[in-house]
Amino acid sequence: MTATTRTRPAAVILTPAAEARVAKLMGEAPEGAIGVKLSTPRRGCSGLAYSVDYVTGADKFDERIETPGGLFFIDGASVLYLVGSIMDWEEDDFTAGFTFANPNAKGACGCGESFTV
Repeated sequence: MTATTRTRPAAVILTPAAEARVAKLMGEAPEGAIGVKLSTPRRGCSGLAYSVDYVTGADKFDERIETPGGLFFIDGASVLYLVGSIMDWEEDDFTAGFTFANPNAKGACGCGESFTV
C-alpha cells in the first residue's frame, strides 16, 4: 500500500488585495527583512490582537506562505487562533489596514482592535 501525501491548506487565506499589500510592503522593506509576519499578541480589552510586522528571520514553527510579492509568515503560536481566517487589505478615504474574517473569534472589543477565542 502506498502512502499519499495530502497538501495541507494554508492557515490563513490572503485575498489578492492583501497579497498586493504584502508585495508593496516588501518593496519598501528595511534592509534584512525576509518577509512579513502575522501574529496574535495578548493585547487589548478582548485579549488577542492582530499584529503584522517585518521579520528578519523565520522561526522553525512559523507557517510560511509564498505570495507573488514575497514571503508571508504566521507565528507558530498564533496558528490555532487563525486557522480558516481570510486576511484582506481595505482602504477608503479615511482608513487603510488589514482586516480579518476569523471563524475562531468568539467576540471582539467595540473598537475592533482585539478579539477573543
